[in-house]
Amino acid sequence: MSKDLFAREALAQIPKILTLLDRNAHSPTYGCFDRNFWQYKIIDFPSGMSQEFVLPLALAYETDVPDNPFYQQPIIRDWVEAGILYAAKSGHPDGSCDDYFPFERAGGAAAFSLLACIESYTQLGLNNSTALSFFERRADWLAHHNESGRLTNHQALIVLCLELLSKLLQTSKWDKARVQRLERVLSWQNPEGWFQEYEGCDPGYHTLTISCLARIYQLRPDPRLKEALIKAVELAAEFVHPDGSYGGEYTSRNTYNFFPHGFELIGQWMPEALEISDRFLVGLTNGLAPCYADDHIIGHHTWNYLLTWRDFVKDRPKPTLRPTGRVWFKEAKIVIDRRQDTELYLALNKGGVFKLFRGNQLIASDTQFSLQVLEGGKVKNAVAHLVDTYQVNVTENEIAIQGQLGWAKQKQMTPANLLILRVVMLTVGRFFPNLIRKLLQKVLITGKKASPYSFRRRLSWKDGKWHVIDELQAQSWEGVISAGIGCDQTSIYVVMSRTFQRGQLQPWLDLTPEVKKLVPSESLKIERYL
Repeated sequence: MSKDLFAREALAQIPKILTLLDRNAHSPTYGCFDRNFWQYKIIDFPSGMSQEFVLPLALAYETDVPDNPFYQQPIIRDWVEAGILYAAKSGHPDGSCDDYFPFERAGGAAAFSLLACIESYTQLGLNNSTALSFFERRADWLAHHNESGRLTNHQALIVLCLELLSKLLQTSKWDKARVQRLERVLSWQNPEGWFQEYEGCDPGYHTLTISCLARIYQLRPDPRLKEALIKAVELAAEFVHPDGSYGGEYTSRNTYNFFPHGFELIGQWMPEALEISDRFLVGLTNGLAPCYADDHIIGHHTWNYLLTWRDFVKDRPKPTLRPTGRVWFKEAKIVIDRRQDTELYLALNKGGVFKLFRGNQLIASDTQFSLQVLEGGKVKNAVAHLVDTYQVNVTENEIAIQGQLGWAKQKQMTPANLLILRVVMLTVGRFFPNLIRKLLQKVLITGKKASPYSFRRRLSWKDGKWHVIDELQAQSWEGVISAGIGCDQTSIYVVMSRTFQRGQLQPWLDLTPEVKKLVPSESLKIERYL
């Protein structure tokens, strides 16, 4: 396997990133990467997160691989500097920036873009006092900003920003904030090894946190941080599927994210980390990585892949046999069961959503029952995959889960909603952005409202196969328009979720004809051998 695959995958995204960039030096938005703002003019403010795209360009400029047309091109340096200066120009006076709505003051967007700007500035050896002043202003804001929700990856990003900028400016002004923020990150690591992301364990964002913490450890070695990284790597090893894919809908935030750079850095002193990266590289070689090439999220993996190429460890450990047996992360509520030639990944806190592999092939991806229901003149969606505390029973050869379906979060923006949000944010909301963010998180991400439908799911190991029995119950089936089980349904808002991955080509299991035959109080029962 060649490390150049990481570079090729990343460099393939650079033309699109350059298309997103206003490259006209005489334009008032020169350096802006939000094409919806500067070109289409369909939004009224630029997303601060978009300025993160300076880092893929800076790294592409330095990546010496065959057929890299961007290598050492002087204009790339100019565009990177323009992007940094536009980040400074488009931010608020206090150093913060917006992402989804005006005066949002988004911590994640501020941290991602600041990290990218600092890294790019350092990488290219730029010399610009305006940029340095902007870095300091944004770091001051991040050092004291506390966002709603527990997103450990954001906290780790902020620590890394403060560490890098302290080194660049030769200052100790953020030392206290940096130490306190790192303590928060370490305190949010579960004893099982995973870092909190909203409602639980998301192995995808977990690898981003690993990337940030590995870099911090490289800059400032710390025994406690090393211990945390070892536990984090050991957990990540469990979630690389036998085909080289990673994560999915059975995780708390439904992501297929895999950020490999941290595993290369840790692999310099913990060779086991390199095996994780190598397994993912097999999936990448076979086209199993998800597609992140949309206007908002194209940057994260692009720069991480290029850093992976740069810091790739030459001497790799020989691959080991995959472990057999069951791993039950009771805090994360995820069961991984490996026996004979099968591997089962199942979420107990999401109604038994699972992925099942036989050999190196995905044979089933199941995101539980989904119903379209006409209620009160509106079509609603009842699903069994929302995070909840379900009744579960796990024995050696059987896993059983039961509970209520919940109403999917399908809130869309309307002209009226957008007008209200704009009025609120342009008046009192600008003074309470965290409150607005918290309310939107409640509407779009956290919490569950129960529906009048219940389910039972039982998986039993018999004769070398998993026997899956699903039962759906209701007092009345009136109003049910459609029913089925999909391979990739999710119902909460997560930026990095709902990306396409080849395993999602599995067909929809249509149960509508069976439901239409049911009489009141009769249950639907289906059986499958997988």
